[in-house]
This record gives sequence, structure tokens and C-alpha cells, in this order.
Amino acid sequence: MSGTADPQLQHTLKKRHLSMIAIAGVIGAGLFVGSGAAIRETGPGVVFAYALAGLVVILVMRMLGEMSTANPDTGSFSAYADRAIGPWAGFSIGWLYAWFWILVLGIEATAGALIMHRWIPEVPQWSWALIMMIVLTLTNIASVKSFGEFEFWFASIKVAAISIFIVLGVLAIFGFLPGVEAPGFTNLTGHGGLFPNGSGALFAAILVVVFSFFGAEIATIAAGESANPVAAVRSAVRSVVWRILIFYIGSIAIVVTLLPWDDASVALSPYVAVMDSFGIPAAGNIMDFIVLTSVLSCLNSGLYTASRMIFSLSRRGDAPPALGRISSSGVPRTAVLVSTIVGFLTVVLNYLYPDTVFLFLVNSSGAIALFVWLTICVSQLRMRRQFDSEGRELKLKMWLFPYLTWATIAAIIVLCVGMIVIPDTRSQMYVSLALAIVVVGLGVHRHRNGTSTGEPDTSLHDQPAGASP
Repeated sequence: MSGTADPQLQHTLKKRHLSMIAIAGVIGAGLFVGSGAAIRETGPGVVFAYALAGLVVILVMRMLGEMSTANPDTGSFSAYADRAIGPWAGFSIGWLYAWFWILVLGIEATAGALIMHRWIPEVPQWSWALIMMIVLTLTNIASVKSFGEFEFWFASIKVAAISIFIVLGVLAIFGFLPGVEAPGFTNLTGHGGLFPNGSGALFAAILVVVFSFFGAEIATIAAGESANPVAAVRSAVRSVVWRILIFYIGSIAIVVTLLPWDDASVALSPYVAVMDSFGIPAAGNIMDFIVLTSVLSCLNSGLYTASRMIFSLSRRGDAPPALGRISSSGVPRTAVLVSTIVGFLTVVLNYLYPDTVFLFLVNSSGAIALFVWLTICVSQLRMRRQFDSEGRELKLKMWLFPYLTWATIAAIIVLCVGMIVIPDTRSQMYVSLALAIVVVGLGVHRHRNGTSTGEPDTSLHDQPAGASP
């Protein structure tokens, strides 16, 4: 059979690519910038908010890892929902997830353009957004390996930066950093204690920080284009525990230990404030560079993730067939371009109507993370029972099944209710819920009336190049 007759996705992502993609999915610009709002709301006890939110994500990733090692698939949880719950569920969660990442393109391109415009004001802000979108579109179109290389280096910069931050922070806390007075643990107990705004603020903070962890699941999508997807998923899922412990909880603990939680500079930009306390010159510019790297990483992975989910939907008959075509370089080029075009439109809307149309669109994606995680839990609950009935030996298992699965489902439902109860997140839940109802309705109608082709996605069950049949 000719190798050019039927192009397939390429299995060219290496283990180092997958490791960094997994890390990049967890460490986003929200950690460096958005953590200030959580600290202001909660005080030093925000560390517990990150720990509890991180626990939910660890459990969800363990469930996703169980399904992904059993059946590696580019559609990941959307494909599993299709099999475990029903085609309408795979259709719905797949399109909601793709929509989330397409919106992220608009948000991140605007954020990156703002930084570049601050550095080089002679170039209009919209030009920087256009340049970044074009460059990363070309990267994603070229090959999956080029996407992996870009993501590897973007993530490496973030990991190096936060690792140095943690090492310097530990030295400062214990008085080993020259020129910095060791605060001990007075900032944790002083200024009102761990929860100066009351323990109720902890729950509100969890709702803020839980969305910072969204993106860890990208590794299970990318794993399908690696030489050994099962090993890649297993490694990514097992490492999510220490990644959350070190990069999130560890770095936030350093911030609230070194500086008073109610310091104005902490609320504005906590990591810059700590670096200023170290006497590091141009701390603001250094952090701008790190945030820009995070933005570019998010743009790169967002475009990849949206395109692969749309590609998977097409292969399952839930999107136009053209979106499932693969170029000679092994890339679903049409799916990438469609994701980019919609991403460009969201950038334009962000510039023209930032407080109306674009804000409404952003709110529509506000609770999608919780919907995705809930779907993963329900799918794992059903698929595990199927695996057990078939006597399948799983390479990665969910802990204490089914008790922890049910506990995670309950926790996610509590978070959903919390978004309705708390005024600041209520509109996001309502708009996201309305969008979800519409998409689910379309999914049910589509499959009830047989308009889907119903073709299974077999693209990732092919042997990697050079493998034995």
C-alpha cells in the first residue's frame, strides 16, 4: 500500500515533548498574574485553596489516565464520553472544549500583544496579536513535531523560571539569601492569621484557583501522536501530583511566607513583589517575559488542542468531513485553519467590544472546565465497570474505585453550585450552562435523527511509523 494514499497523524512527539506539554498545561499565566486576586481574597490560607483544587485535578487526571492508557485517542475524554455515556455526550463535550480553547486564543493573543506593545509602542497592539497568531498557526500547520518543539522550549523557560523562584524563596525564608531579611513564619500568622477574611473566603478562592489547573488534560490528547502513547500518558498522569505540589502550592507558599498577604504589591503581581524583595533589578520586565512565554505557550497548545478535538469530532461524524482530512505532513490542516480563523475573530471582538460581546463569550466558557471534569468522572465510572466485566488488565488504575470517583463527582457538583451561589461567578455559570444546554440539545437531536455518520475515530489506533504489524 502506498504511504501517500491515506495520510495519517504522525507519531513523532517524543517523551521530552510530552513531559513539557504536561507541565505547560498546568503552569499558565494565571499562576503568575491571577494568583494575586486569590491571595487578596483569602490571605495566607490560599495555599489550602490551591491544595484542595489541586486534589480534584489530580483525581480527575488519574481517571482520565486510566481511560487513556486503555484506549489512547486524539479525542481523549470526548471519545470516551461517546462510548461510555452516548454519542450526544461526546459531541457536546467535544464542541464545548474546542470552543473553550478557541476563546483562549483571543484572550491570550490580546494579553501577549499588550506586553509587546508596552515594550515596542511604535508597533500597534493589533499588529502584535496578528503576528503571534500567524507565527503559531504556521508552527501548527508545519508538523506536530514543530508544535512539540515550540511547546518544549516555552515550557522549559517557565519551568526554569519558577524553579529558580522556588530555590531563591526557600533560601530567603531560612535566611540564606544575602541582603534579604528572613521573615520566618510571621507573615502566615500575623496580619489576621491564615484566614483573615474568614473560612468562607476559602471556598470562594477555590472557585478562582481551580480553573488555573485546566489544561493538564492536553497531555492525554497529545499522547496519541507520540511513539508510545500508553507510556506517555502514564508518565504525565503520575507526574501531575508533584507538578501541582511544587509549582503551584510550593511557589504560592513562598509568596505568602515572604510577604504580608495584604501588601498592595502582592495583590497586583505577587511574583514581581517577591523578586523586588530579593533586590532583583528589572523584576517587572523579567516577569513580563515569563508571562509572554506563558501566553505563547497557551496560544500554541490552545490551537493544537482545539484543532485535534475538532479533527476527532469530524472523524466520529460530529463535524464536517473536511475537518478530518490530514495533510501529507500528518497534520489536520483544515481543522487548524478553522480554529485559527475563529480565534482571529475573537481577537477582533476583544478589541472592538471588550466589555460587551467579548465578555459575554468569555462568560460562556467560564464553567466548561467543570463540565469537562464531570464528564471524565462519569465516563470513567462506566468504562471501569466495562473493563472489569471484560477482565481487562489496566496499566493505570483509579485509586479506591468507585469511592474516590463518586467523591470527585460530588466535589465538582459542589463547585458548580458554588458558582451559582457566589455573585462574582454566577453570570459565568448561567451563560456557560445555557451554552451547554444548547450544545447538548444539538447533540441529542443530531444523533436521534441519525444525521451523524457515526464513523469511529481510528486514526490513533494505527501503528506508529516503523512499528511491527
